[in-house]
Amino acid sequence: MSAQAVLLVNLGSPASTDPADVRVYLDEFLMDPYVIDVATPLRALIVKGFILPTRPKNSAEAYSKIWTEDGSPLIVISHRTRESLEARLNVPVGLAMRYGQPSIQRGIDELLARCTPTDEIVVVPMYPQYAMASTRTVETAVEAAMRERNAAFRFVPPLFDDEAYLDALAHLVQRDFPADADYLLFSYHGIPKRHLRKVDPTRSHCLGSPDCCSTPSIAHATCYRHQIISTTESVAQRLQLPRERYGFSFQSRLGSGWLEPYTDKVLTELPARGIKRLAVVCPAFVADCLETLEEIAIRGRETFMNAGGEAFTYIPCLNDDPRWIDALAAACERAPVKA
Repeated sequence: MSAQAVLLVNLGSPASTDPADVRVYLDEFLMDPYVIDVATPLRALIVKGFILPTRPKNSAEAYSKIWTEDGSPLIVISHRTRESLEARLNVPVGLAMRYGQPSIQRGIDELLARCTPTDEIVVVPMYPQYAMASTRTVETAVEAAMRERNAAFRFVPPLFDDEAYLDALAHLVQRDFPADADYLLFSYHGIPKRHLRKVDPTRSHCLGSPDCCSTPSIAHATCYRHQIISTTESVAQRLQLPRERYGFSFQSRLGSGWLEPYTDKVLTELPARGIKRLAVVCPAFVADCLETLEEIAIRGRETFMNAGGEAFTYIPCLNDDPRWIDALAAACERAPVKA
């Protein structure tokens, strides 16, 4: 069944680099029970008592380093992606953010205004690998908003093993990977290990053994770690990289008990292993944002070079690359009908 209308949903961004706007954004983001998954009173204490008094100022400074004349890179790129996909599919395509603006409610309403009452909306959570703090919270928020509006919809599943997505990602890496680079690091957004267990339908497979991610299981449909390994290996194979020339790590951690290895520590350790010329790609993100442009391209570069590195190349996200738009279009057109 071809797509009749499409809604792209990404994470979101503050309205500006003003600490007050960043505070509003962080409050909405961090109070999501799928992000900090503890009881509401404890989550409120953590967020409002410990994080929000200081973090908005620091985050605002980080955002100011990557902000453009048109605004947040994530928002600007997402609008370009929406426009390109709409031209490619020739159907209405809307855009929403899980946090900030345009909100999911606003994005759906604006899209419905451009549709017929019988159109079914294909929803694309813009996360190639499934995670509770990204995919699931989008699914939950979209389902609630769609029920309120009595709108028909279906989701595009994660594209971590989609051939067109992998081809687009591999082409991007190949284009920007320096010929003299020693190593390619795949840096993914980190998540707490408990999040894997919480979405594991078997309640026992994820992290139950050292080889859980390579042992077939229904848990892999929602296992972030399995899916990032699958993406990494598939792209490396396309690039014909030997095992000693690539690896993966996890960035953006908050606290302990998160998936390892940690990107910042890997960046410090690589020069000591003789890896002096590094390229980094961030496949968990489809649009460049704070986590890629500031955390990796700026701070990550400094960490690596200060540890003895000689050359650092940040490989941009898919953004609105034509191959990525083609992959998105194909995924929308074959999205499974909701049961």
